[in-house]
Amino acid sequence: MSQVEILVPAVGESITEATIEEWQKNTGDYVEKNEIIVVLETDKASVELVAEASGVLNTDFSEGDTVEVGKKIGSIDSSAAKPAGSSKESVETPAASSNTPPAPNQAVSKSSSAAGVPGPAAKRVIAENNLNASNISGTGPKGNITKADALNAASSNAQQTTAAETSSKEQAPAYQAPSFESRGTRREKMSTLRKRIAERLVEAQQTAAILTTFNEVDMSAVMSLRSKYKDQFEKKYGIRLGFMGFFVKAVCEALKEYPAVNAQIDGKELIFNEFVNMGIAVGGPKGLVVPVVRDADLMSIYQIEAAIKDYAGKAKNNKLAIDDLTGGTFTISNGGVYGSLMSTPILNPPQSGILGMHKIEKRPIVVGDEVKIRPMMYLALSYDHRVIDGKESVSFLVKIKEALEDPSRLLLGV
Repeated sequence: MSQVEILVPAVGESITEATIEEWQKNTGDYVEKNEIIVVLETDKASVELVAEASGVLNTDFSEGDTVEVGKKIGSIDSSAAKPAGSSKESVETPAASSNTPPAPNQAVSKSSSAAGVPGPAAKRVIAENNLNASNISGTGPKGNITKADALNAASSNAQQTTAAETSSKEQAPAYQAPSFESRGTRREKMSTLRKRIAERLVEAQQTAAILTTFNEVDMSAVMSLRSKYKDQFEKKYGIRLGFMGFFVKAVCEALKEYPAVNAQIDGKELIFNEFVNMGIAVGGPKGLVVPVVRDADLMSIYQIEAAIKDYAGKAKNNKLAIDDLTGGTFTISNGGVYGSLMSTPILNPPQSGILGMHKIEKRPIVVGDEVKIRPMMYLALSYDHRVIDGKESVSFLVKIKEALEDPSRLLLGV
């Protein structure tokens, strides 16, 4: 018997453990070389492990277990023969290729055997949503029910329930006082990513002298420029022109003039970065992640927008790699996409500054001696007072404001 061990890989210098998020295969299943067999969740991103050899899988840990880097979590018996009839190519039977419809009893039999065996993750989704596994058609190997199959069934069930409730509104029964006896509490284990987020937020509050300064920016010029050229921009580059590209460029220009905001503390020394690796806070399915646009100060607005779009897609599909999330020197967080009017962002250690963007809202402001309605946005700069003085922080934010209210400054670098 030849056993190929499945080990938790070293995916980053600061990562010492991972959580088994989902086994794509069960113990006893035959797996092909380079086939994804397990998804691990670290405190920064999800990592997919593939089979290093073909053979029969044996798992040593269950989903939800936390394991250390280098730990053996399973093995593959590469000496096991491939089961007969396990070819991925489907063989069409005469009955399936015939134009004659099946007899009623055949149709019932096919329906009742359509559902396969749910995997561990699928079982959890089925239990949480009170689903019937026999009503779910599996798309996994051998017709097994995957986590995605169970989630799709839960979504479909919720939509049917909503439709039924809507159609029965006209026949709603008389009001009855609600009963609160059945209400209780629910415990849920924190994910590795959520635990890491909590640790870093507490670390930032306890180790840095965080202050926040505010300003507001008139977005008229940027909105006018964007409206004028957005169609040409999209036609040429195949990507939409957003606001983030302007903000990143403005921040990069401000960091050149106030390099302390791009610095960080290392023991008793200050490290001044002569480059800008811009972290862009993105809300993913499992929590906040901050992918890093490297050398943002050397990039065009198109390159910045393209990088952000790519990272947003990766975050949505849990495909961010460890390298995508490390090495940032400054961060921008856009709470405005969720409707936030004003907030105080928390530093992303070891960085010394973070800019908070907010909702654009029309407000009356004084322009010269007249009151006019303008699209305004509040900006918030949280900074480490151990590194950055108050004068620097205010001047830095004013520099960003000036660049956005007169975008020609970004072209001239003034």
